[in-house]
Amino acid sequence: MKLAVFDFDSTLMDGETIDFLADELGIREQVAKITEEAMSGRLDFFESLTTRVALLKGLDYKRVEEICINLPLMPGAKETILALQAKGYKTVCFSGGFRIGTEPVKEKLGLDADFANILHQKDGKLTGLIGGDMMFDISKGDMIQRIQRLLDITREDTLVVGDGANDRSMFKFADKRVAFCAHDILKKEANIIIEQKDLTLILEHI
Repeated sequence: MKLAVFDFDSTLMDGETIDFLADELGIREQVAKITEEAMSGRLDFFESLTTRVALLKGLDYKRVEEICINLPLMPGAKETILALQAKGYKTVCFSGGFRIGTEPVKEKLGLDADFANILHQKDGKLTGLIGGDMMFDISKGDMIQRIQRLLDITREDTLVVGDGANDRSMFKFADKRVAFCAHDILKKEANIIIEQKDLTLILEHI
């Protein structure tokens, strides 16, 4: 058995979930600027996440569901997941974003599992609060170790794919480390760099 772990936003999905949500409130530019600071490693991930989610307070939860069920897949996502599964990989998604976005994609792609955060809602509106599995810079590294121990999978049989600073922690525990259309801070930790928006290019290195 082998393990392939993919980041979600700007990796399995073409874009940033929170930017699509911010569009509804007319604050995309403000939110995207904070996202860029976090993904480039210039801002603590937890602080950036809680700050951005707070800006979404009041957004209608049904509208959030509508947006998240229609998020665009990255080109080559379906083909890549199927090919990896055919080679014996368990395929998992880690997201510093939201499970309301990762769950529909998990079903579309046939992923084995997804780990993300939960947007808190009350009376049909976002409260601006969040909790979950992927809140911190260390979260992905912590979770990948748990999965490796649970499934008895070595780092030699582990592939990770991401684009931002909060993916660095999981890169420490995999021999195949793909920086996909990534920020410079992550490219430094990778041994496979892909600059085109085509996930099937990963298969050339497997």
